[in-house]
Amino acid sequence: MATVSLNKPLPARLNADLLEVGCDEAGRGCLAGPVVAAAVILPPDFSHEWLNDSKKLTESRRKAMRAIIEREAIAWAVASVSPEEIDRINILNASITAMHRAIDKLDIVPQSIVVDGNRFKPYRDMPWQTIVKGDGKIGDIAAASILAKTHRDELMEKLASEYPGYDWEVNKGYPTKAHRAAIERLGVTPWHRMSFRLTAEPTLDL
Repeated sequence: MATVSLNKPLPARLNADLLEVGCDEAGRGCLAGPVVAAAVILPPDFSHEWLNDSKKLTESRRKAMRAIIEREAIAWAVASVSPEEIDRINILNASITAMHRAIDKLDIVPQSIVVDGNRFKPYRDMPWQTIVKGDGKIGDIAAASILAKTHRDELMEKLASEYPGYDWEVNKGYPTKAHRAAIERLGVTPWHRMSFRLTAEPTLDL
């Protein structure tokens, strides 16, 4: 009889003995909307079979995990950086700033920080570590990825009703063909990032 291999649940923390916060962002590659970051401190024994990189979950599972994380986390917070700030300081700095702001909002001061990716800047005098694809390796980073994604998606769905025609309820501000076509047709909104290439590159007719 064939056996089914189940994925092993992610460990809640990289450093089990420290009050560790995991950080991740959502919306870095979008043409419109803020970049949103989350900071999550999970209990050291937290485990759930669905806890993973938010991109690997269905929308319904992301929403279900958001409710579980927000209920069971020791502390969590979400923060954002506006399109105007992104244009001024660039998207990398904006992503890190959003993570710093999320940590600022925590009710509890963590002892260490783990971040998805390979770029970060010091936060106060707190030790930190970046982990490439950490949202699929460490539970608190995965939890942060889920909160950042779901909170940002919710915001973009609300903005879609205020600025119809850009398909934000579907594309969430990402550079789809429909989104670029809408920008060419309708123009830009206050939520578009003017430092990004908003329309498709013209092709040369040789």
